[in-house]
Amino acid sequence: MSFPLRRLGASVLVAGAMLAVTACSTAADPEAEPTAAVSETPIAVADEPESTPEPAPAGDATEVTCESMLPASTVADFASIGWTYQEQPFWAGEVELADGVLCVWADYEAQAGDHLQMFGWSPIDADSAVTAQDSLLSQGWIREEDEQGVYITENPETTIATDADGYGMTFLFGDGWVKMSDTKQGIILVG
Repeated sequence: MSFPLRRLGASVLVAGAMLAVTACSTAADPEAEPTAAVSETPIAVADEPESTPEPAPAGDATEVTCESMLPASTVADFASIGWTYQEQPFWAGEVELADGVLCVWADYEAQAGDHLQMFGWSPIDADSAVTAQDSLLSQGWIREEDEQGVYITENPETTIATDADGYGMTFLFGDGWVKMSDTKQGIILVG
């Protein structure tokens, strides 16, 4: 098995474990975070795209899509295993990122549908970034900084699925943008 497929397989197992555990947990307080309906129709990914989309640069104002935010090879890997995506409303804590896109990739034709990966990207102004970070931190998330920007990640004591370094769902705030993935390692895929 090639390296990208092993990585994808490992990610699928982590996401599946995360979903399996959350399916058994109690419902969250409905006022804790607004929710919206998910599109009922999965969007199919073409087996052979006419052009190879490259991820949009992190600060680029061009329209970001579920396919353009990821490397073409990742989109092709997902398509090769029958995965499609659904766009969902993108929230960072209590801040809705209406100009962004959150994509949930999975095999929506499978019976269980419990294996998935999430990726998000959005432009964000400085005030909204502070509000989003403060909101997540007030819910027990953890802040880390490095040369890439400000990471806000789930508390490892309460996260369900983690990457090899122990990080679960993570947001990366940069200058005018925010990225999100179901693991910190997954953020590297978001253009």
